[in-house]
Amino acid sequence: MVAAPITLFLGRGILPWAWATAISWLTFVIAILLSAQVAELQTVNYFLGSWPPPFGIEYRVDGLSAVVLLIVTGAASVVAPYALESVRKEIEPQNQGLFYTLFLLCLAGLLGVTITGDAFNVFVFLEVASLSTYVLVALGGTRDRRGFTAAYTYLVMGTIGATFFVIGVGLAYMVTGTLNMDDMAKLLPGMAENRTVAVAFAFIVVGMGLKLALFPIHLWLPNAYTFAPSVVSAFLAGTSTKVALYVLLRFLFTVFGLEFDFQALVQGIALMPLAIAGMFIASAVAIWQVDVKRLLAYSSVAQVGYIVLGISLASSAGVAAAVLHMTNHAMMKIALFLVMGVVMYRIGSTKISAFEGLGKTMPWTMAAFVIGGLSLIGVPGTVGFISKWALLGAAFDQGLWWLALLIVLSSLLAVLYVWRVVEIAYLSDPPATQPDVQVPLMMTGPMWFLVLANIYFGLDASGLTNLANRAAVALTGAAP
Repeated sequence: MVAAPITLFLGRGILPWAWATAISWLTFVIAILLSAQVAELQTVNYFLGSWPPPFGIEYRVDGLSAVVLLIVTGAASVVAPYALESVRKEIEPQNQGLFYTLFLLCLAGLLGVTITGDAFNVFVFLEVASLSTYVLVALGGTRDRRGFTAAYTYLVMGTIGATFFVIGVGLAYMVTGTLNMDDMAKLLPGMAENRTVAVAFAFIVVGMGLKLALFPIHLWLPNAYTFAPSVVSAFLAGTSTKVALYVLLRFLFTVFGLEFDFQALVQGIALMPLAIAGMFIASAVAIWQVDVKRLLAYSSVAQVGYIVLGISLASSAGVAAAVLHMTNHAMMKIALFLVMGVVMYRIGSTKISAFEGLGKTMPWTMAAFVIGGLSLIGVPGTVGFISKWALLGAAFDQGLWWLALLIVLSSLLAVLYVWRVVEIAYLSDPPATQPDVQVPLMMTGPMWFLVLANIYFGLDASGLTNLANRAAVALTGAAP
């Protein structure tokens, strides 16, 4: 938060980039150290001004917070080096310093949401992240004016989501007299019959559903990801919806608790059907897209469906699978959007028609896309398989064989939209003339780092699985 305004005074060029990159790496190191502390102590608490809750604001990190902190800071630390050349190519020189300022503000907001133990602070940090995100998306409007419309739509829908959330928090405060989430968790479960609590719960779930792009209130996401600059698309795809999913998990399982009467209603009658609909409908829509970034955006809506499906099972195994897929989806989708940035740098377009013959002219970049696509499908040996396998296990644990079948069938739709890109890239001839542009190592390096991570953690998933299990224990109190 402090580093962001400093960036604004560093002007243009390499200096603001170097500063933003250093801050991103520093936050990643801090997140690793906090995660190690959580592994030893279970929970890390910090009271601002030494005022203990409920009088003061508490920062609190447990198993789930630690995972999301690692996702957000890890995404920033990979995307920041990539941004140097990508931002030079896609954003006007006078706006490049502003980009790094907004990037750090967005990072600060996302981390604040994840680490705070105060419900109203969640809203404040959501707004810090959201307001900077709207401008980051709008920076793509100088290349394609539809970026301005996408940013405006995102602003309107994001504001509605935040308003719903803060109304829910206000109603919960009205009946509990506290904003500390730990205190709320002790008071709200005993108020299951209170109509105000039920309404508060509904407002919070709908507000966060909009923020995390739950089908069918996802309409802001496809255009925002498509028309934003490549580096913005990559960062948002790995962080924005994951933090909103974190808030939903936190309120469902920690604040209101498993015993809350309306949770079973929402999860069994609303969340699960919407998750399944998103898995199938968003994947089907992705098949017919003519822009690969838009295709990947609809794929993100479908992947959010898998995560919400794990949450809707309301079991420790389901939550562990959801958290694992949050981590793995961030890894695979950032990698794929970084591939799109490299393609954009080289040929100036991400339309499927522009991919003709890229398997021959950009063999390494397309190989990276294929690996990321296989991970989206859930092929063994990739991270996508690990989390989908965990989700299948959680479904079978509850005897829901039909749900496991739906997970497999929806994954087959991913084969179709990934194959569309692979087919035109490898089975078509390249055009007679193509731009002779050399893509810098600063872009291909981070891209391949994440692509190889998709394989490494697909072969050795013990570390990520342990993190997900620890998060599930923190939420449900029972080992998966």
